[in-house]
Amino acid sequence: MKWLTYKKTLAAVLLMLVVGGAYGIWRYTAEPAPAYRELTITRGDIDVTVLATGVVQPSNRLEIKPPIAGRVEQVLVNEGQHVRRGQVLAWMSSSERAALIDAARAKGPEELKRWEELYRPTPIIAPIDGTIILRNAEPGQTFQVQDAMLAMSDHLIVRAQVDETDIALIKLRQPARITLDAYADKPIDGTVDEIAFEAKTVNNVTTYGVDVLPKNVPPFMRSGMTANISFIVTSRRDVLVVPAEAVQTRQGRSRVLVAAERAEDKPMLREVELGASDGRRTEVLAGLHEGDKVLAPQIPKSARASGSSPFGSPFGRR
Repeated sequence: MKWLTYKKTLAAVLLMLVVGGAYGIWRYTAEPAPAYRELTITRGDIDVTVLATGVVQPSNRLEIKPPIAGRVEQVLVNEGQHVRRGQVLAWMSSSERAALIDAARAKGPEELKRWEELYRPTPIIAPIDGTIILRNAEPGQTFQVQDAMLAMSDHLIVRAQVDETDIALIKLRQPARITLDAYADKPIDGTVDEIAFEAKTVNNVTTYGVDVLPKNVPPFMRSGMTANISFIVTSRRDVLVVPAEAVQTRQGRSRVLVAAERAEDKPMLREVELGASDGRRTEVLAGLHEGDKVLAPQIPKSARASGSSPFGSPFGRR
């Protein structure tokens, strides 16, 4: 009899342990009810963009070399200076003239003046309109015909590298916004000027070069600067927008959870028609009106750490 009582007591204890363990596991693994925050449908602007990085560089870089070997007598330009085609950039003497002028200078000013008038220096002429981007010459330096005295460019561009998955969205004359890393608070408007026909593949990543022409080149823009470019694919102005986190998409249909107007009512799922999206906000084409209240989930810290999505309707799937 005692043995039977002992077995019943042991079975009851084991049952309690099993039930308690199962309840603990359920409490540990059960997802908490999602918390929501209320958002208001407003009007705003949306810019759909493609992002890329690039480098400022001359569209055409020309090195100016002396037509003769000799000595530089005078340099008339500085880096950053804009010059016109045919403008004299510098004067230089051939090796023979430099020797004659030095000998005449030793004999006195009258002899020097006579030889300077008889034997004129050679001008260095700008071949195009553009900007001096490199001054590599100073008076008294000697140069050979293969040495570059100056370098100039017709205008600066930004050469961006666009991923092949985005290149179909880039068109000629498309507006773009340039942001230099050194001047992040001074964006520059530009347009797509050229799209490369040949791709480059580096580390299994295929990109195409896209030249962006600034509408106005600011004085602080320098060749070699790193830039971020936003290519504007679509622009929407003064449209109804809904925060992207409030939108549920299932089986190609988009819905939002509309807040109840009265305390005793429940939130309702409403199907909506959406347009352009910049990743943060989405254009609303139909289904909502300005001032409507929608609910967006608050992501718990545990979900942020694990990467799981807490977005679920309190009414289950529909």
